[in-house]
Amino acid sequence: MTAIDLGNMSLDELKKLRKDVDVAIKSFEDRKKKAALAELEAKAAEMGFSLADLTGGKTKKSNPPKYRHPENPELTWSGRGRQPEWFKDLTGKGTNPDDLLIVK
Repeated sequence: MTAIDLGNMSLDELKKLRKDVDVAIKSFEDRKKKAALAELEAKAAEMGFSLADLTGGKTKKSNPPKYRHPENPELTWSGRGRQPEWFKDLTGKGTNPDDLLIVK
């Protein structure tokens, strides 16, 4: 891994790095959760059950976030349903929706 000299970076570069790291962490966590769920579903199926059978209910398949606010990574949207205000504001000001994609 390459060493990064944080002391020589500008504030804008540091903020971009933080945003990139936040996105990478979220993506990593999402992949790990998806892999764990797939493994549990496969094990349940191997034993003749569905995961819902074993958990006593339906397993909720939520739509993962597809879009993320460029300055506030907490604001996300799955791309389904009503567009959130932050998304409408940014695209209304000329931001290309593709620039807001989490995974490009």
